[in-house]
Amino acid sequence: MTLSSLPGIFRRRLAFAGTALVLLLSGCATTLPPDPATAPTAPQASTVPAPTPAPRSLPSYRLPSDIPLSAIGISNTSTHGVASLDAPADLWDRIRRGFAMPDLQGELVRDREQWYATRPDYIQRMTERSSRYLFHIVEEIERRNMPMELALLPFIESAFNPQAVSSARAAGMWQFMPATGESFDLRQNVFRDDRRDVLASTRAALDYLQQLHNRFGDWHLALAAYNWGQGNVNRAITRNQRLGQPTSYTDLTMPAETRQYVPKLQAVKNIIARPEAYNTTLPLIGNHPFFDTVTLQRDMDVAVISRLAGISEADFRVLNPSLKQPMVMAAGTPNILLPWDNAVIFEDNLSRHTGPLASWTAWVVPTTMSVAQAAARVGMSESELRSVNNIPPRMQVRAGSSLLVPRTDKRNGDVPSHVADNARLSLQPDVVLSRTTVRARQGENLTRLARRYGVSPVSAADWNKLAVNAPLKAGQRITLLLPKRATVASNAKKPVTKAASSSKSKTTTASTRKPVKAKAASSSSKTRVATTTKK
Repeated sequence: MTLSSLPGIFRRRLAFAGTALVLLLSGCATTLPPDPATAPTAPQASTVPAPTPAPRSLPSYRLPSDIPLSAIGISNTSTHGVASLDAPADLWDRIRRGFAMPDLQGELVRDREQWYATRPDYIQRMTERSSRYLFHIVEEIERRNMPMELALLPFIESAFNPQAVSSARAAGMWQFMPATGESFDLRQNVFRDDRRDVLASTRAALDYLQQLHNRFGDWHLALAAYNWGQGNVNRAITRNQRLGQPTSYTDLTMPAETRQYVPKLQAVKNIIARPEAYNTTLPLIGNHPFFDTVTLQRDMDVAVISRLAGISEADFRVLNPSLKQPMVMAAGTPNILLPWDNAVIFEDNLSRHTGPLASWTAWVVPTTMSVAQAAARVGMSESELRSVNNIPPRMQVRAGSSLLVPRTDKRNGDVPSHVADNARLSLQPDVVLSRTTVRARQGENLTRLARRYGVSPVSAADWNKLAVNAPLKAGQRITLLLPKRATVASNAKKPVTKAASSSKSKTTTASTRKPVKAKAASSSSKTRVATTTKK
């Protein structure tokens, strides 16, 4: 059947469809821009208006006709290192995703794996303890783009116990030594120890680890330096370089503790990565904050904070382990940590609180005095003052010491920052002084006499109403306050010394040197005998 044999209505419809198809195909075609070299030159002058230019279309990327198409093949479209868009199921999953250190292999790692795997109770205790602090540490490590293995380091250092103290006096979750803590602005005084502070110690530890990594360019060496000291690792590397030996962590000669340090961390990493392989069950730790930070504007008793927050004092101190006293000083520790929900409760209750916030304050001792004298000055019993300020028996409090004392009408202000940040407790032996009269020697002044008896020239001048360097006549009597213990001991020796001197003076010439020594001892012992005139 030809087109002409079709009825007219069908021919018209078919023609219309064909026209529409041509128009559709011409509209979809890509228009090539004209080649400037071959385009006709427009006349210089024309009375005919130029047509409106058509809109520019996208350039064509079709291959020239003389280039053959290559055969379609099959290739691998898998990619590497694509992060999952799913939110971590819990904090352990988030930690696993952040592991970035090269794995350490070897017998020491397998030994530590076995050690931890055979102590499931120990793993359970320290992982449960970590649940309070781990989210904050993970957040800080991610913010700094550091390897997530570092979040496990407190497992090795302290088993996540912020009150841990080593035999070398390292303290806190991250086990800072006193001097290292000071170099990273961790305050340590009688009122607080920032090496135990959760926020401050984490900040300092990550600062230190970043500094060590920048120095050595290797995380295993940085961890060795964190444990052993930067100088020791430097010397070990230099020693190997001189011998032409490698300088990686496993190649250096180091103490056994440092040799096992990274293997311990690797073992914990392996257990966290695959707990089922080690027959271990990790406690569920949600991927959300455990605590919130609350800023204090005024000093507050720990008891008041705990009551307003609806928690026990023990739970408060678990999150604020740096505090040593029953009061938080806003000038020194303005930020406290509270469980997330309890922080809201605290702020709500604080806004409606009308009673006193603090019943304690700090008192700087104006002059050296006994604990009994200090207690009488501040209206406390001696035993209470000793207990609150941790003062041992038989000790005096020296001038400049800072003591925690009850607030009164005269002492009712908040502790200033210079006291909160630099408070110290300086003690000296609490000895009983006995009034003793001594005699000056030929050509001696008051300063020389005072030093001969081991007392302060200023004190001696005050006791005798004389100038510090006042000249003295031979035999002039001077009053001194000397320790009673020393005078008692000298009294016991005095009769023996005289008897020895008397008996030995009658011996043969071969023993003539012994009486001389006895006389010297006798003379020395007399200088500290109470209520005796001496020469």
